[in-house]
Amino acid sequence: MRFIHTSDIHLGKTYRTSDGEAQRYNDFFRCLAGIVNDAIAAKVDFVLIGGDLFHVGQILPKTFAKTIETLQPLKDAGIPCLAIEGNHDWIHRRDSISWMEALSQMGYIKLLRPSRTEGNDYRFDPFDDETGIGGHVEIDGLNIYGLGYIGAQAGSHVERICEAVTTEHNLLLFHVGIWHYSPVEIGNMKLEEAHPLADKFGYVALGHGHKPYVIATPAKKLYAYNPGSPERVNFGEEKYDKGYYFVTFENGEFIPEFRSTSPRPMFVETIELEGAENAEQALDMFRNQVTTRIDSSGDERKPLLELKLTGRIGFHPFELGRERLKLAVEELIEPLHVEIKNHLSLVSSAGEGESSKKSLEEIEHEVLHDLIKAGSDYQGREDELIQLSISLRDAVQKGDVDGDELLALLDVERH
Repeated sequence: MRFIHTSDIHLGKTYRTSDGEAQRYNDFFRCLAGIVNDAIAAKVDFVLIGGDLFHVGQILPKTFAKTIETLQPLKDAGIPCLAIEGNHDWIHRRDSISWMEALSQMGYIKLLRPSRTEGNDYRFDPFDDETGIGGHVEIDGLNIYGLGYIGAQAGSHVERICEAVTTEHNLLLFHVGIWHYSPVEIGNMKLEEAHPLADKFGYVALGHGHKPYVIATPAKKLYAYNPGSPERVNFGEEKYDKGYYFVTFENGEFIPEFRSTSPRPMFVETIELEGAENAEQALDMFRNQVTTRIDSSGDERKPLLELKLTGRIGFHPFELGRERLKLAVEELIEPLHVEIKNHLSLVSSAGEGESSKKSLEEIEHEVLHDLIKAGSDYQGREDELIQLSISLRDAVQKGDVDGDELLALLDVERH
């Protein structure tokens, strides 16, 4: 038996403030389509998706339609796609059906989700194709169990999960990270909490962190595998291997092989502008470093860039506006998307020969404080409203939030 284990596809992710919005949106569908094509070409028995199929729970209708289009060849080939919900897939308005549930009811995926007993123990009911509900699927003697994201307390659930499984030749699909391996800081369990899973499951198919890793018992038995995300989702992932696991199950043993995908090129660079006396000199230094450090000539696709500006300068950091810097980059390498992080410090005289420096963050706080304090209705709330303003600014600059999410942020801050 052979199967593909992938995770964290993040369909719907894009940069809504970027000219490359449409291309970036298509990157994630192109990546999933490539995995689907590989599955069909290899005639695998099934495909596993370890959570975070979507980037947000409330996706756009066009994202749902494009997902169906991308999964259709898998359905036509008769290859089951078994999936669980990740933290990004959760829909918090439980009065309506989720997109994952809809895909399951339509037969494009089998959404595995356990139920609970009256004593709050786990129960993995057989999957029902008519309702699209269930926690357990058996394929040619292999028992596949699914458990989506359950948060930071996942480790305390392991004993009850294992007690609920009484079959042999078991596989667990679980959206959780393992501390010290997972690159994210939420939704992880301790390594020692995960080890009991190895006694019950021959293969634990993880999702959550976007960096691939493998977990072994103290006796060096490999049992848990996280493929990471097949496309680069966030800045910081430029050095991670990207791909999925192609797994052979033979004579009761799982033999995984990591197969690489082809994500869009991504660069994260620190640009040092120490000592620049004016904006023009700083721009020259900026252009030189961008030219020498970023080389995407080996890939015809436009790269994603995150540039962090550092150093003490002799002019106001606001003179190097983001748009001005982006135009300078675009003249050099034509990126798909650029994010600028301005950590420059202003050097100014203070007293007799003494010097003080203000970071851009400090300057932003001072400007916002003065603007907010000028309104009599807002006096006494300066710190609160400064933090709200910066949170909104950061969310918009990331380019992956919509109006509902911004309103939710305002609502959280208001309460």
